[in-house]
Amino acid sequence: MVYNDMKTIPTFGYELIRDNILRSVLGKHEEEVLYWAGKELARKFPLFSVEEAASFFEQAGWGSLSIEKEGKDFATFILTGDAEILKFEERCFRIEAGFLAEQIQKLNGYLTECYEQKNVKQSTVKFNVKWDLKEPIK
Repeated sequence: MVYNDMKTIPTFGYELIRDNILRSVLGKHEEEVLYWAGKELARKFPLFSVEEAASFFEQAGWGSLSIEKEGKDFATFILTGDAEILKFEERCFRIEAGFLAEQIQKLNGYLTECYEQKNVKQSTVKFNVKWDLKEPIK
């Protein structure tokens, strides 16, 4: 999926909102709220395949996403990118985790959650997506 209105904004403007304002406004609830915000974004920008997630991440400026491993009830994704832009040391990646959880839940039809693991030394984030085959979404 390609979003045609691809105007660019300075990275500084994005960082002001993502890394300062949101953190300040949300306080101790930052991670939970950002996860649910990611799920809401997924509802507004639905994907039709897991492979489209990589394109969405690139266009959103979230980095390069690739599938590392897939199983019958899980998938593991790796996020890479410029460490100076993605700020692996400081940033929480709950928006991205919520986005992936909701997209895969919609695609697979099962209750799905996603947890991220940052590897600051390698400048990567691993997203562990797990769905419950006993919990179909109606």
